Amino acid sequence: MFGTLVSEDVEIKVEPSKAWKLWSTLDFVTVVSKEILDKLEVEGDGGVGTVLNLIFKPGFWVSSYKEKFVKIDHENMTKEAEVVEGGFLDIGFSLYRCRFEIKENPKDKTGSSCVVKATIEYEVKEEATSNVSLVNMDQLVYAIKVAGQHLENSS
Repeated sequence: MFGTLVSEDVEIKVEPSKAWKLWSTLDFVTVVSKEILDKLEVEGDGGVGTVLNLIFKPGFWVSSYKEKFVKIDHENMTKEAEVVEGGFLDIGFSLYRCRFEIKENPKDKTGSSCVVKATIEYEVKEEATSNVSLVNMDQLVYAIKVAGQHLENSS
C-alpha cells in the first residue's frame, strides 16, 4: 500500500532564499533538534548521502531512527530524506520519505515571505496497514514552525 500526505502551506516571514539557506544545510536539523531530540548524530557533511541518527525525547512513539538525505535541489528549493533504519521500517513500512519545499509566497508581491510545504510518502506492507494511522504531518509542521520562528527572530 502506497500513500502520500501533504501539509498546508506554512508562511514564514523571510524571503525564500533565506529560508532555503537554513533548510538546505544541517542548520535546519540543529535548530529543530533542540525542541524534539535528546541527541543527534550526524554522518556526513549535510549534503546528499548524509545520515542522521535521531534520538527523540521521551514521549514520542519511537525512541530513534536513522534518515538519509536523498535529494537536495537548490534550484527548486526541495529537500528529501528517507528513513533507512528503525522507526517506521521496524513496523512494516518499506518506504518513509519526507520532502520540504520552499516557494515564493503567492500572496506576497514584495518577496519578503515564503511558504513551506511538507510531504510524506510511504509504502507499507499489507500485513502492517493498521500502522498507517501513525503517519501524520504533526511533527513536520511543528518543525517548519520552529524553524520559521528561528528565522523570523534572527532577521
